[in-house]
Parts: sequence; C-alpha cells; structure tokens
Amino acid sequence: MKQFTIPFTYRSTLISSIKEKRKVNDKMKKDFTPTLLELGPVRIYLARHFGFCYGVENAIEIAFKTVEENKGKRIFLLSEMIHNPSVNKDLQDKGVQFLQDTQGKTIVSLEQLTKEDIVIIPAFGTTIEIEEKLKSIGISIEKYNTTCPFVEKVWNRSEQIARKNYTVVVHGKPSHEETRATFSHAAVNTATLVLNDMEDAIKLSKFITGEYSNADFHESFKGRYSPGFDAEKDLSRIGVVNQTTMLASDTQAIADFLKNIMIQKYNLTEENISERFADTRDTLCYATNDNQSAVYGLLEQEADFAIVVGGYNSSNTSHLVELCEEKLPTYYIDHEDRILSKDNISHYNFHEKKECTTKNFIPNKSAVTILMTSGASCPDAIVEKVIDKIGQYFLSKEDYEKIKNEIVEKNIVD
Repeated sequence: MKQFTIPFTYRSTLISSIKEKRKVNDKMKKDFTPTLLELGPVRIYLARHFGFCYGVENAIEIAFKTVEENKGKRIFLLSEMIHNPSVNKDLQDKGVQFLQDTQGKTIVSLEQLTKEDIVIIPAFGTTIEIEEKLKSIGISIEKYNTTCPFVEKVWNRSEQIARKNYTVVVHGKPSHEETRATFSHAAVNTATLVLNDMEDAIKLSKFITGEYSNADFHESFKGRYSPGFDAEKDLSRIGVVNQTTMLASDTQAIADFLKNIMIQKYNLTEENISERFADTRDTLCYATNDNQSAVYGLLEQEADFAIVVGGYNSSNTSHLVELCEEKLPTYYIDHEDRILSKDNISHYNFHEKKECTTKNFIPNKSAVTILMTSGASCPDAIVEKVIDKIGQYFLSKEDYEKIKNEIVEKNIVD
C-alpha cells in the first residue's frame, strides 16, 4: 500500500513500532488480538487496528502539500478535512478557511470565491451540485480533490446498480457530509433514499409490503428521498449501500433484513433474488471493517475500562465507542488533556451530544487494565500522549520512559 507523507507531528515512534511489528507478523491481517503494553502496575491493551486509514492519510498529504505549494493564494476547505479537531486546527493555523460547517451551513459564501482561489474537497467528498457550482466559478477541483477512494467506490457501485434500474438505499447518518455526497451522486442516476438505522429499515419494509399506505411515505421519510420518488414503483427493486464509517454489522443487518422482505413480498429464491435486490456487500470499507473487528478482539480481554480517542463528530469513532460500551465503562476523548487528573476525566457522551466529567475513573487498586483504540481520523501521536499521561500516573517519568523505550526497541523490525 502507498506510503504517504504527512506531518511528523502526527506520527508516533511507539505506535509505529508496534504497528510495523504486527504487520510483519500478520501480513494477511487475520489476527485481531490486541497488543499488550505492560507499564508497571498499568496494563494497556491496544487494538490490532486503529488510527489513520488510507483515505485519511491521502487527504492529509494532499491538503498540506497544497498549502506548501500555493503560498500567497487563498485556500479553502469545503468543510472539515476529516473529523479530528487537531488536524483541522493545524490547517486553519496555516491560513486555510472552511466554507461550510459539518452540517453544510455556510461559513464563507461560494459567491465570494474567484477562479484564482483553491478549494480542497475533503475526504468525505461533496455533492454534485457543489462540484458544478465550483466549476462554474472557474475553480479546478480535480487536483485538490481528497475524496476517499473507498467513498468513490460506493458512488461507483451506486451508479452500476442504477443502470440496472435499482433504487439506491443509503445506510448513513442523514446530516453527515459523506451521506449527503453519496446521496447526491446516487440520486443523479436513480431514485435514492437514506436510512439512518434498523428502525428506519423496519418502517420502510411496511411500505414495501403494503402494510403502510404509499401516500404516507413522503412524510415518513421527509428530506431523505430524491425528487419524484414514487414509493410504489421505486421500492420494487432496491440495493443497499452505506456511509463507509457506519457499523459494518448494522449495514449488513439492514441489507439482510430488506433482502428477506423482498423475498417474502415477491416469493423469490436465492437463485432469482437479483430480480429485486442488488448485491452490494463490496461497498463496506476495509478500514472500518478492520477497526471494528479489532475492537471485537480487544473486548475479549478483561479490563477495568476502555478509552476511545477521536473527534467528537467522528462517525467511525462513535461506533467504536458504541461497541466498547456494551461490555465495560468507556471514555470517549479527543485529546490527552481531557484526562484532568488520575481521579477525573472529561469525556464525550455521543448519545446525548454533550461533554461530562467522571470522578474516580481509574479504580483505586494496585493493578489496572485498560483497553484502548482510536478512530480512523485520529493521529497516532495523540494516542501515544494519552498512554504517556496514564503511564506517568503510575510510574516516575524516568521509569516510564525507560519502559517505553524498551518496548520500541523490542518492536523494531530488522
């Protein structure tokens, strides 16, 4: 896989040594057991896969290279490059301006742009409407388009099934940048609908079977279907694609559920299911799958609590938190400074969309075990700083650094 040039401040000597050793020993990526860091009385299990994925590193490389090569020019990002506050702040500190927030609300009007300006398309991609608007201004978007290749894969698959007269059902968060982009690219070719979760899928199934009147469809899915959507006609042939950062198991469950509804409705068999339902399993992102599978492996270890590191508006990170919460206390933080002391931690409750503080989060015992992972847009350097902060609560700085250096040397691959 391609090696990207990204700011060294995002790298971690400790994490890089661990990841490289695991990669050498597990070339096929079949081993999802975590890596144990024994730091005196604290034991930290690191997930097998976490941190920057291909699409994120590609986006970061293009963005920082664009800044370096275009000094003196106005440079804009359509919205956040990725959902990580540190990376976005670094770009803003270099003079990059955001045109929209993550919900698509205008910060800088497109009417203020000129053909001399540079606009970077973020890793999530953007809508066809915005692409056309930028082109009409005379702005070239191809060179500065950082759309993740795996997001584009979903768009391509949507186009393929659209040509066969399937309606595209997108499993994603309706307000997420990637979902809005995927919806736009699908809707230009075929009828398109967004489902947020299994509850939406169950509701949709009742329109497919006729239990609910088609006259009520537009109110039930208001704002989430393409213009001219005809429930009676457009729900007769469907295919499910996904926002790549959703829980893979949720997307598959929704697809399987709707597939069974179509089988029952049209009396189909596995041999002729393609008459009504498109096979789109190949749209699931490899990095999302790997990170989620690694969390399942992580959760096989007994531990006192888990820490998940990543931006608070990061979809893929929130799903890692969701998995961990099912088994043990989990703290979702975006930076090491959220660990206020050995007793207190400030963390994010993504269910209620608010920050909270938990006291005595580290149990008062002689030995503590922690599970740790991070989202696909979180720099390894931040994960290392989280480990550093916790480790130095239990060891002197000198003893901690000695152990950490020994771990790095042990993992250096010849």
